[in-house]
Amino acid sequence: MNTSRPLAILGCSSESCSARYPIEERIYLCRQCGELLDVDYDWRSEPAADVKQRFLNRRTSGRAEDRSGVWRYRELLPFIEDSAKIVTLGEGNTPIYEASRSAEYSGLDSIRLKHQGMNPTGSFKDNGMTAGVSQANVLGATAVACASTGNTSASMAAYAARANMRAYVFIPAGHVASGKLSQALDYGATVIEIEGSFDDAMRIVRELALETDLYLLNSMNPFRLEGQKAIIIEMMEQLGWLAPDWIIVPGGNLGNTSAFGKALKELHDLGFIGRIPRLAVIQAEGASPFFSLFNSSDRSRLISNPHPSTLATAIRIGNPVSWKKALRTLALTDGVVERVTEDEIADAKAVIGRDGIGCEPASAATVAGVKKLTSSGKIGRDDSVVCVLTGNLLKDPDYTVDYHKGALKFDDGAGERLVPGSFRNLPVHAAADKQAIRNKLGI
Repeated sequence: MNTSRPLAILGCSSESCSARYPIEERIYLCRQCGELLDVDYDWRSEPAADVKQRFLNRRTSGRAEDRSGVWRYRELLPFIEDSAKIVTLGEGNTPIYEASRSAEYSGLDSIRLKHQGMNPTGSFKDNGMTAGVSQANVLGATAVACASTGNTSASMAAYAARANMRAYVFIPAGHVASGKLSQALDYGATVIEIEGSFDDAMRIVRELALETDLYLLNSMNPFRLEGQKAIIIEMMEQLGWLAPDWIIVPGGNLGNTSAFGKALKELHDLGFIGRIPRLAVIQAEGASPFFSLFNSSDRSRLISNPHPSTLATAIRIGNPVSWKKALRTLALTDGVVERVTEDEIADAKAVIGRDGIGCEPASAATVAGVKKLTSSGKIGRDDSVVCVLTGNLLKDPDYTVDYHKGALKFDDGAGERLVPGSFRNLPVHAAADKQAIRNKLGI
């Protein structure tokens, strides 16, 4: 790798197919075999230490692309030639927190949480969307579209607004948290509520992208995943380029899982890190087709779930598009897949909150998964673990309030039930009288 821009090309992700396409083509699937595509590069030799120093130096720059926690690492995602085409909101730059209560709850000596909910629109999607919308800008697109359970729509709408593009969002009616829906509406997107599931919305938007001028920005778009690679690049920089033992990520459409594997392989191959950490994907029990696939004797065919069910709406997906790429990541990282219940997600979320770190429900699946993997002995007590929190607490505030008030309900197919909640923090009701309040609080 050197400072001149290496050639970027779209390549089929299937090991048995050698198809290649120019990155200027509007194509999402291989025309020869129908598999997803990767953005591949002809990396050239340059000392990793020199590039790391360049990344560090950019932190004091005032240029928009240098202030971005994605484009600051552009040597590792070098598909944009003209920096004027970059569409950025200063995404990335998300913190890693030590979390002692979450560590104790999980059975670990320590745990770190990388909080992607600190992105401009409140989720990790911004890392990918800056890359996807920038590529749309390069291609001269005037309209973009996505299917979404909420976070993708919010992010795409914001970046499309910045690029002066029309945005069309397809969501499952009644299954998107109001915090996320409000963002897409406020950023000016046209929101189409589908009477069906996310997978129905995904099917329709894929067909429309083939038949119209809409540029598709779901995670099957390989440029989205290039941006999401920066989550791992930034994480490794924050850790002094010392890879942890484990990286834990929620599993929905599996775009992050796929992007993380690509990032780790490239970082290792190019000499940025000395070893590849293991990766664990955590799914909600009622939306866990990838867990079932991973634990099957036949991993050649994913059996979709037409009716995924979980209150963690960001991962309520029954037919993940990127499952084959995700399997590739797990093979690379000697990874595992686990699933957790609604009760486990809810309690883990409350524990993360006790560390002063708010997150949406899907994010909490990571800590719930670590607790389960530690209990089974797959993760050791002294292993170094980084959980990726994918979304902000305020994405779904009703969930949090209902949990603490004992009103959080979940329909598991056998009927609606209350989620018990082991860490409730009920409001205290009192008369508007100082002494009565002191008596009640014992202060």
